[in-house]
Amino acid sequence: MLLAAGITVAGGIAGTVLLIVRQLRPVVASPITIEGAVLRQDSDPRKEQPIIDAEITATAGASRADVRTDSSGFFKLTLHPGVLPGQLVTFEFRHPDYLPVNIIDIPGGQIYIIRMTPFLSESGPKPSTPAVSISEVRLRYSVKATNTVNVSSAAKAFVVSNIGNIPCEERSPCSPDGKWKATEGSIDIDAGSGNAFQNVRVSCIAGPCPFTKIEPSKPSYPARKVTVSVLNWSGPATFLVEAEVIRTMRSDMVRELYPVIFGEAMNFTLPATAQGPSIQADLNGQPIVFPLGPALKLSWATCTLTTGSDGAKAYRCELKPGYRFK
Repeated sequence: MLLAAGITVAGGIAGTVLLIVRQLRPVVASPITIEGAVLRQDSDPRKEQPIIDAEITATAGASRADVRTDSSGFFKLTLHPGVLPGQLVTFEFRHPDYLPVNIIDIPGGQIYIIRMTPFLSESGPKPSTPAVSISEVRLRYSVKATNTVNVSSAAKAFVVSNIGNIPCEERSPCSPDGKWKATEGSIDIDAGSGNAFQNVRVSCIAGPCPFTKIEPSKPSYPARKVTVSVLNWSGPATFLVEAEVIRTMRSDMVRELYPVIFGEAMNFTLPATAQGPSIQADLNGQPIVFPLGPALKLSWATCTLTTGSDGAKAYRCELKPGYRFK
């Protein structure tokens, strides 16, 4: 209520009251995005493996968001319709193999790294049945490789005939100085289907070689077909063409690598060109090969795959109950 000047105030004191009213901006809730990662709790940081398919629920008043972690343990959620500045947000992290985690916090743009403790720790009670030991684990895969081999050599002679000491009289072809009548000669050679020539050499081997000229070769090597041209302005001359014959083939090369093992999980990365990966391991001393197909199914481990921007494939395989790395 505003009091105007000249109004008598209770108690007999007359005066003027001036009220200054300021309009305050309403506080508006805004959507916020929160991201982080969920890891397995372990004193050894090398064993803090990402937890896949952990369920995350975030609530703040009427706002709520639900999401699951991906193969790297990453999560990202957006609270709608919004959160007031300074408002508390309740986070719940759940996974059937881990103890639940609850957090109440005021998000401020930070990254959340959540560590969950397995229900059965490594120091817990041991199963009555001995675990199957897995040892000598290694990866085998193939890549396409290009291999160039020298399959043979080629040599071919040809004769370019000409009558010497005849004036050119500007009738082409002539000798380089334009004085003598000349003859142009050439020969075509073919390396055959799937083959190519490289290191092509041409030489004059008989006749008046000082009065001949070998024209520069035009094709870029390697090439399947080659044409050799020469100029002769004296008597008959013999030329020899020699070259190496090569063949380029694509073949499968088998490669092998060893995964990195920490605790109950192993990690390995294959190049984008890798094909037909398989895992070879000794189970209780018995060597067995396990094809790692698109379904990533192993009888003794649960595997996940993450493909990088360069196409490289990062695998993580975590042992199932009843198995252990030796």
